Amino acid sequence: MKKYTFLIFIFLGVFSISHSQEKTKTKTYPREHFKGFFNFSYEEKTDKIFLEVDKLDEDFLYVYSLASGVGSNDIGLDRGQIGDGVVVQFQKMGNKLMLIQPNLRYRANTTNDLERKSVEQAFAKSVLFGFPIVSEKDNKYTVDLTPFLLQDAHGVIESLANNKQGTYKIDTTKSALALNRTKAFPKNVEFEALLTFAGKPKDGNIKSVTPNASLVSVIQHHSFVELPDDNYKPRVFDPRSGAISISYYDYATPIQEPMLKRFITRHRLEKKNPNAAKSEAKEPIIYYLDPGTPEPVRSALLEGARWWNEAYEAIGYTNAFQVKMLPKDADPMDLRYNVIQWVHRSTRGWSYGASVVDPRTGEIIKGHVSLGSLRIRQDFLIAQALLNKPFAQSDENYQPMLEMALARIRQLSAHEVGHTIGFAHNFSASTNNRSSVMDYPHPTVKITNGKIDLSDAYATGIGSWDKITVAYSYSEFPSAEAEKTGLQTILNNAYKAGHRFISDADARPAGGAHANAHLWDNGESAAAELEKVLKIRELAIRNFSKDNIRTGEPYTVLEDVFVPLYFFHRYQTEATSKLIGGLEYNYATKGDGQLITTVISPRKQREALQAILKTLDAETLAIPADKLDLFPPRAFSYGRTRESFKGTTGVGFDAIAPAATASDMTLQFLFHPERAARLIQQKSLDKQQLGFMEMTRTVLDNTLYKDYKDAHHQELGHAVNANVLNYLMHLATDSKSSFGVKAQSKYLLTEIARKIEAKKYKEEEKSYQLVYLEIINQFFKYPEKFKLEASPKIPDGSPIGTDACGF
Repeated sequence: MKKYTFLIFIFLGVFSISHSQEKTKTKTYPREHFKGFFNFSYEEKTDKIFLEVDKLDEDFLYVYSLASGVGSNDIGLDRGQIGDGVVVQFQKMGNKLMLIQPNLRYRANTTNDLERKSVEQAFAKSVLFGFPIVSEKDNKYTVDLTPFLLQDAHGVIESLANNKQGTYKIDTTKSALALNRTKAFPKNVEFEALLTFAGKPKDGNIKSVTPNASLVSVIQHHSFVELPDDNYKPRVFDPRSGAISISYYDYATPIQEPMLKRFITRHRLEKKNPNAAKSEAKEPIIYYLDPGTPEPVRSALLEGARWWNEAYEAIGYTNAFQVKMLPKDADPMDLRYNVIQWVHRSTRGWSYGASVVDPRTGEIIKGHVSLGSLRIRQDFLIAQALLNKPFAQSDENYQPMLEMALARIRQLSAHEVGHTIGFAHNFSASTNNRSSVMDYPHPTVKITNGKIDLSDAYATGIGSWDKITVAYSYSEFPSAEAEKTGLQTILNNAYKAGHRFISDADARPAGGAHANAHLWDNGESAAAELEKVLKIRELAIRNFSKDNIRTGEPYTVLEDVFVPLYFFHRYQTEATSKLIGGLEYNYATKGDGQLITTVISPRKQREALQAILKTLDAETLAIPADKLDLFPPRAFSYGRTRESFKGTTGVGFDAIAPAATASDMTLQFLFHPERAARLIQQKSLDKQQLGFMEMTRTVLDNTLYKDYKDAHHQELGHAVNANVLNYLMHLATDSKSSFGVKAQSKYLLTEIARKIEAKKYKEEEKSYQLVYLEIINQFFKYPEKFKLEASPKIPDGSPIGTDACGF
């Protein structure tokens, strides 16, 4: 027995020595300490951050973002890109701290704890991370935060895969914490990490913006932020207000009331003296401009963003909205700063305004604007194409183009800031004297004394609709009842004054129907404006010459300048097409007296069709011969890009392809399945209406059945005709087409075949007669084999209009 006892003591002694040595092996190294909302320390020897958690079961806000980006508009991973802002809390479970995101989509706003818990337990929550506890002292837990910071929170891998750039994964050997912007403050702590994604690139986009496309490195930012106090008062959302909203389901709602609750997003803003007609704010809304923005853009952005203060002044605030330069030592990703950031990409792309919002209430915590730096150059190019011989006298005569481009940048700054203070697009504003910066403005060009006039290309200052949205979102009221009455009064008065609010879903689709909600349009009447735009385009093309570029530039550049001029009518054409089979309607509510919905009158629909037919006319689409002589094969090192004309003639300029492209653009709007279905429905309800048959036959009379005296125009006409047949056959087979659309389309195709067969073609045109008949016969013989043939792709319009969600 003594022997065994002695052995046990020896074993324990050995274990004690071994355990002591193990402690020595895992000893901590010197650390740099940070004190703030959460205390943490950095251990350089191991490149680790240790977080001290003293707040268990307490909500705070977690936000991830990209401090540095990839630089491609197509891939969409930009510098300064804000990710989701989510409410989280640490919970202790065994030897771990779990970072848990509660499910705020489903709630029970009640004092009954059991009722509230029943909802919490009914829907899943998300555990974002599990942290083994490193040490514990005085109810404070230390965890290693490093693995959390080095994960792909922003979804870079998914973005690269979804955009077909390749399959990537994090290379931890080439990733590390970044300490420059890792800081602690009383109400927030900020962390950054360099992440390197290793993979096999599959596309030219990622190759074009990285020195080594197999290794893509970006800086990811993380913020832990104290949530705002309970003094913020959420404001009810109204679909007529122009405000952006949040929503959630409240299961404690009385049965007779709707469960889905909607509240607007807005910054907290309160008067120092709520009883005064004019008062300063307790805390003004301050935006900071990226100091990396160059002049003269810097001054333009500051001026445009400051327009919003006028709207706050109108509701009784003094200097409540301010725009300043971001201090040089400030981090633009820091949640304490609302920022306007100047973002560079390899190609033109969208600007956008994003906000970090308290998901519990809708309070905006941080506004972050990302402005694409190449955007201003596109407006400069448009002006350069429109003006008559801008460089005839001097290559330094750039001021007229620059002035238009800067006018656009001012408006763009105001627009994107508008998103971040809580406002949605209003795409009907352009039909009401450009009443909002939240529309997408096409340059308003005039002909004055026979010359192109750009002096009023873009509106200046905040719009009258913008003042209404600010009034709805930010006005203060003495009581809940006064607020309810006051908000309705604001919206009712706006309607009486002629204002309408129509946003994205009703303006963007190619088959859209709203008569007044369009992107990049102008004018009270879309059709009348299209007529004006075509006249401006005709004059500018007639004047276009070698003096639209600088001395010493290759004529290839002249061709590139010509591109936006040739397609200058593209967005007004889209706007006009919506009148055909179109509707007028509002986001009306019961008792507000607003128009609910009505069909566009037969007269307006036919006027729109007549205007659109001009965009299918070969004489409109033909590039004059003297201009074609200016477009030689591309100069060495000046290859075609996504913004060039596309064609089929090899090195030579294709004079027919632009007409095919432009007509394809018109016809995809005109022969959209939804538009065709509405035309059939409208005709069935009102015999006076345009109808699908009449619209199509009118198009055919002006295309397939039309002859041109000029041989070149006739050739362009055949390119248009091919597109007409193509889209009509598409309607006849498209799964999205209604039964009526398919039936009428097929009937029209048989009618076309009879007319073409009976028509007497000139000898040199008979080949087209045979091809047209063959196309139709093959379609009816093998309809299942039909595929919509693509015309030469239209050059990029963005950010002067595509279906992207930004601006």
